[in-house]
Amino acid sequence: MSITHFKAMLVTENTDATFSREIINRELTALPEGEVLIQVKYSSLNYKDALSASGNKGVTRKYPHTPGIDAAGIIVKSSNEKFHTGDEVLVTGYDLGMNTSGGYGQYLRVPAEWVVKLPENLSLRESMIYGTAGFTAALSVYKMIHGGIKPDAGNILVTGATGGVGSIAVSILHKLGYSVIAATGKAEAKEMLLQLGAKDIILREELNDQSGRILLKGNWAGVIDTVGGNMLATALKSTNYGGSVTCCGNVASPELLTSVYPFILRGITLYGVDSVMCPMDLRLELWSLLANEWKPLQLEQNVEEVSLEGLDKKIDLILQGKLQGRTIVNLDL
Repeated sequence: MSITHFKAMLVTENTDATFSREIINRELTALPEGEVLIQVKYSSLNYKDALSASGNKGVTRKYPHTPGIDAAGIIVKSSNEKFHTGDEVLVTGYDLGMNTSGGYGQYLRVPAEWVVKLPENLSLRESMIYGTAGFTAALSVYKMIHGGIKPDAGNILVTGATGGVGSIAVSILHKLGYSVIAATGKAEAKEMLLQLGAKDIILREELNDQSGRILLKGNWAGVIDTVGGNMLATALKSTNYGGSVTCCGNVASPELLTSVYPFILRGITLYGVDSVMCPMDLRLELWSLLANEWKPLQLEQNVEEVSLEGLDKKIDLILQGKLQGRTIVNLDL
């Protein structure tokens, strides 16, 4: 192939232990080894991307580095018989964008076992509106459903509802007929959340119980928690008998100070959600659901598209907790 250089974001560690981001022309030969070379058309912005782009060594060990844990594009070269030149594909999870050069570059090279063929009824752009955030939302909903929670069971609480995972979880649950209560720290986002399908919203202060009580009044048939910390602990204490709670984030806190009582007195179940190493058979099932039965009518709502050059400001906003909805990156801009 004739391409030798491509545009990419590069995060560099400076001599004073600070980190800088710039858009450069990278050499194709700088990409890691892998069976599949992909021309990236779209990526997306997740909290983990912002951490990697800011020098967080818990996410990315070595710099210089190109972040981007999501990518969707077209195969330009493959040595694996399952994939062929011209195939539309997506990659989320595994080590992409963490310690392997990621989606904030116009090309990437990855192992074939990381690659998912784009499902029918889903465009490359739509797949990145979902991205890891949407996939994590889908995995959370999937676990809650398989915990036995049906649409007529009662209200479902979604925390961090204006974020990427939370907002897509609200939309999916609404599509499936669930009654959704969206929790947020942004009162001004009420109208947006109602448009996504929430029945009502509550402010996060209402989920910050400091009473020390072992149980609270049961309010939730199920909970999709995206933030962790005391909000999750409060949600556990206020989940109905036999309810299911999923946990996928720690933006509030990685600590969970709770007791066994919600589990042994109300029989609730807490499901951990990890989208990084999700088995491929389940990964394919979920992407098919996202392309078809679970695809929200509001998928394009509250989505902003930016170029690589426009990504820098969005990274700062998501770290400050000021970003709503989804930001996708168009690598052709």
